[in-house]
Amino acid sequence: KSTETRSSMELTGAGDFEHINRDRRMRHELWPLNAVDSKMACFPCCLVWTPLPVVSWLAPFIGHVGICREDGTILDFAGSNFVHVNDFAFGAVARYLDLDREQCCFSPNLSGHTCKHAYKHMEHGAAMSWDDALNLSMRHFEHKSYNLFTCNCHSYVANCLNRLCYGGNLKWNMVNVAALILSKGHWVGSMSVVRSFFPFVAVLCLGISMVGWSFLFGLGSFSLLLGFWYFLGTYCAKGLLQC
Repeated sequence: KSTETRSSMELTGAGDFEHINRDRRMRHELWPLNAVDSKMACFPCCLVWTPLPVVSWLAPFIGHVGICREDGTILDFAGSNFVHVNDFAFGAVARYLDLDREQCCFSPNLSGHTCKHAYKHMEHGAAMSWDDALNLSMRHFEHKSYNLFTCNCHSYVANCLNRLCYGGNLKWNMVNVAALILSKGHWVGSMSVVRSFFPFVAVLCLGISMVGWSFLFGLGSFSLLLGFWYFLGTYCAKGLLQC
């Protein structure tokens, strides 16, 4: 009995030692990142956002989003069968959000998973590093048709976050990606705020002066219908907005 107890303790100790070593190795591989430099369009491991022409003038909560590699290079899905590399579509970054690599699960096999969704994570396409996840998603979206309403830039970012199992979550989608960057994102500067909201305010004032308050009702209805479409396709008609 004492031999069995000792063997059990040795196995437990060995398992703990291996787990500690794996955690230390992961932290060691997560080398320090450069600081965010908006002038050089360098946003290491960040989500980035910019307003869309026309669409954001009518619904300012709608914009274009991308995700950045560890060296700050921006990747964004902005056209069918094509992912932009270091050429952020629709203008300079207006808002960004730093993401924490230690909230990701990097593993080449089931035994190395640090998340609670090992099998499901493998089905989503687990990655061995931050950049590996972004590149795998990029290759996946190089065969996808772009559509603002069903398969867009938010879909690409959600796919990347699911490969990373970011925050222990495998249910990233258009809606929660948009909510994340809009609720927690940092403005690049005061001019970014002006660039994002001035066209909407101008259209709103012009519409009310020419049409009357019914224009405000119409604009509000458009925003509600657009939001309803994304919520419906994401949470009710599952699979409608997956690409």
